[in-house]
Parts: sequence; C-alpha cells; structure tokens
Amino acid sequence: MKKAVLASAILASLVAGTANAATVYEDDSKSLSIGGRAEARFNISDENKNDDGTGNAFKDKSRARINLKGKAKINDALTAFGKYEAEIKSGATFKTRYLFAGFDTQAGAFSYGKQDSAQVMLTDYTDILATFGGDAVDLVDGNADKLDNNFVYSGEFNNLTISSNYVVEDSEGNKDTDSYGIAAQYAFPFGLSLGAGYVNGQDGTDVDANQYNLAVSYEFNNFYAAATYASGEKGNTDLTGYELATAFKMDKFIAQAAYNFKQSEEAGVKTDDVDYFVLEGIYKFNKNLRTYAGYLFNQIDGEDDELQVGIRYDF
Repeated sequence: MKKAVLASAILASLVAGTANAATVYEDDSKSLSIGGRAEARFNISDENKNDDGTGNAFKDKSRARINLKGKAKINDALTAFGKYEAEIKSGATFKTRYLFAGFDTQAGAFSYGKQDSAQVMLTDYTDILATFGGDAVDLVDGNADKLDNNFVYSGEFNNLTISSNYVVEDSEGNKDTDSYGIAAQYAFPFGLSLGAGYVNGQDGTDVDANQYNLAVSYEFNNFYAAATYASGEKGNTDLTGYELATAFKMDKFIAQAAYNFKQSEEAGVKTDDVDYFVLEGIYKFNKNLRTYAGYLFNQIDGEDDELQVGIRYDF
C-alpha cells in the first residue's frame, strides 16, 4: 500500500491506472492499458545481519511491477472491468498482487477477486511514504489490502464515498477466516476529508476479530497532513494503533514524515509492537523517474534503526 505523491487519500476507482500507464488499445466501447515500475532499492540495518551479529547490514530490496487494466462497455448502464498486477522481487520471488474483475453500474462498482478491503481508502490517508510506514492500523486480517476471495462494492455519491467487502476465506482456503467490513469517507471542498470504518470476522478457527477505524486528512496548497486511529480485538487480545503522516512539496522535492504506533494488551499486560518515526525525502525528476531516501528511528528496545534508499522508474 505505498504512495509517494502529495495528494488527498481518496479511494481511487477500481480500474484507475497510474499516471504513466500506456493505453495500448481503445475504441468507443473497450480499452486496455499497461503500466508498472522498475524499482532498485536497498536497506541498511543491523536487523539484516545474522542472529549472532555477524554478516552484512546491507540488503537488496529491489522489485518490479507490471499491471494490466481493461474495461468494456456492455450497454449505457453497465461496464465490465478487470485488473491484474504482478510483482517480482530480487531473488526471482514472484507473486500476484491484484487479480479481480467486475462491473460498474449507476449504483456503484461490484467486483470479486484478490483486491483491497473497504478499509484501505482510510489507511491510505497515512500510508504515503515510499520507504516505510503503514504498519500500525491493520490490527486484524480483514482490514488489510490485497485479500483473496474478496467481494467488494464501492460507490461515489458527490463528495461521499462508501465501500464494503466480504472475504469468504483466506489464501490457504481456510473456511474459518471469513470477514466483512464497511467504510465511508466525506471530502469537503476546502481540503478536509473524514472517514470511518468497521471490520468483523475471524482470524482463524475460533478466533473472533473486529476493528474500527477513524481517519482525517487535510490538504492545502503544497501541504498535507493526516491521522488514522484503529482499535479492535483479536481473540483475547485488545489492540490499538495509530499513524500520523505529513508531507510538504517544494517544486520537484517532497519532504515527508510519519509516526506509527501499535500496542497489544492481553491479561492486563501491554506490549508495544510498533513504535517508530520516519523522515523521508523524494526527488521527482519527471513523471517517470524519482529517487528517495528514508530513515526509520525505532523506539522499541532491542530493535534497530533502518535506512532505505531507492530509484524508481514508472512506465
């Protein structure tokens, strides 16, 4: 769920392409576009060393993505669409990120496949960094992005966006992992957006899980700030998380910062699972090429800071 642009975190259309996606075919009723990225990046941290502290702190984290998106008009009231996106990481690790299809109507869009939960339009408020972030508010499995066996509805009504989803089972075919969620957001004309959502289901056999989310963002000229808050339960564990993010654009340079915190509590014992600050800079040469660097200041005892640097080409 990484976004490296300064913009309000508003749920995109299910078939929206990247700014650099190329339309390879289009007529009055059909279109097909292809896009993706090549991203060479590395991470430096003592976390990358062997358990005994030996070895190299350097780790290659390069990746490439390619996506195909198409739509076809069936009639004046019905349009079909589909999307496929794959990712290849260093070491030839291949995975499907998105694979879904559906239809768009005057009442909204309906789709099925591997796709984001309804809550992603809220968690994207603060998941804006090119390096780190987005680690504190996915408290239960049904809140996450890129979920298998996922039915999704999304509708936009002027400044109001409503989304809901139902996950039948997880990627392992576990029948006891179904969940449902609903989320809504309202974008005011003066740059303020507010959102709320709820998830309920199971994170495994006999493990009940639920979560609610609150989100707010504000954008004015070249400045952006956002916050997300989540609270929930997974079995006998109480969970809380929040994220803060801000960005400021200066010509081709974007300065960004974020704070992520997540805490679990079981039998009266509280544990900090995520607690870090991030400072990041991005330089965009043009719409295709950017470089970035981010430094993570870890606040949890025994865990190390991280530096991540990369260069990304979008096509």
